[in-house]
Amino acid sequence: MPRRVPAIAFTKLKPLATGLALLTLSGCATFSKDGGLDSVSTLAQQRTGQAVTRISPSVANTEMDAASMELLAQPLTADSAVRLAFLNNKSLQASLSQLGASEADLVQAGRIGNPRLGFGRLRGGDNVEIDRSVMFNLVGLLIMPIRSGIEERRFTQAKLQAAATAVELAADTRRAFFNAVAARQSVEFLKNVKTSAEASAELAQRMAKIGNFSALDYQRHQAFYADATAQLARAQYNMTATQEQLIRTLGLGARKLQLKLPDRLPDLPKLPVEMQDAEKLAMQQRLDVQIAKSETEAVASALGLAKASRFINVLEVGYQNKSETGASRANGYEVELVLPIFDWGGAATRRAESQYMTVLNNTADIGQRAQSEVRQAYSAYRTTYDLARHYRDEVVPLRKKISDEVLLRYNGMLMSVFELLADAREQTGSVNAAIEAQRDYWIAETALQTAINGSGSSASASTSMRTDNASAAGAAQH
Repeated sequence: MPRRVPAIAFTKLKPLATGLALLTLSGCATFSKDGGLDSVSTLAQQRTGQAVTRISPSVANTEMDAASMELLAQPLTADSAVRLAFLNNKSLQASLSQLGASEADLVQAGRIGNPRLGFGRLRGGDNVEIDRSVMFNLVGLLIMPIRSGIEERRFTQAKLQAAATAVELAADTRRAFFNAVAARQSVEFLKNVKTSAEASAELAQRMAKIGNFSALDYQRHQAFYADATAQLARAQYNMTATQEQLIRTLGLGARKLQLKLPDRLPDLPKLPVEMQDAEKLAMQQRLDVQIAKSETEAVASALGLAKASRFINVLEVGYQNKSETGASRANGYEVELVLPIFDWGGAATRRAESQYMTVLNNTADIGQRAQSEVRQAYSAYRTTYDLARHYRDEVVPLRKKISDEVLLRYNGMLMSVFELLADAREQTGSVNAAIEAQRDYWIAETALQTAINGSGSSASASTSMRTDNASAAGAAQH
């Protein structure tokens, strides 16, 4: 009968086990309580004025609905719309969920890899030979601080990216809000235009029947009424489209019927914001610049890791025990090393160097674009402010004075009713253009804040939007 092989005498491994236990405890990372959400919320609140909240499935239909219903019970403002979007927008919640995966990578990088246990048993006749071994990855232990540093920077990038998503969502929400309110105002004014055109067309038709109106004048009034009807129909569709865009941005879904919009846009501020160091401020606060810098640091660390492990990237050390029938138990150690005979790590190092130069140039490009986008956004901000103030202080008051004079002359029977109606149409067109100028200002103000704090993607979008709206406004007045 073969004798029972005794168990491993772990008492002899006490120094090694103690050292490995200390290394394990010192390098073992744990998950944070907030999962990085507090940092994201702070970054978002500093730039948007609203905190970010991660909605868990357990509260998605209770607390979230209660907070949303409380906001929806009152007429929306730009700030309350942003708060609603932060509560309901699924794209933002998806971005926040990615923080968990990034933190998991960070925690994993701070933990020692599992040991490898080996067991072998050979029997020949009455002889039994048993081999036991336990192996630890020594290189992985030595480069753990570097790996943890890399993953820490990647986790920071993930938090910055989530905050950037929140800032972009806030900008999209504010643009959608201002467009929806302005569209609603435009519909009300174009209703007045249609009412005036309808009265003018009806009067022209009556006068044409009794022979007191030429066919040409009659057709002009009918054409204007037809154009006014078409413009109102387009404006009503635009109101519906902008409201639906706002609803999608807010993530309200079926609760759109509870959406309440104010009757008019916010008033212009008394003075525009003067920014002497807008470019410098953008380089300090823009999240895409910070993300690029963090990525450069992460790749630089990865390049150092690639160079450090260029020749030896697998080194495992462990304890070995061997028992054989009729012989004393043998104890020892085993070292496993991959020799760099065919692959000296040159390709991996060259790849890391290329990646570093790529992100370095990309960071420089983002910085240059940031400075240019801030200058463009500030130019648009000042231009739209001056234009909106011009309509408010010059055009609209002047049109009102003209209208009062026309009404006075009409009451004195010095002007016809058609001249009175024509003046009313012109005054309404001026006021409608003032609404669009005021809307463009608030959109430009949003783009400027986003260009300084988030990224400049919204600046060019708002510029093209203003151009399209200006063309539409010009078409509506002719």
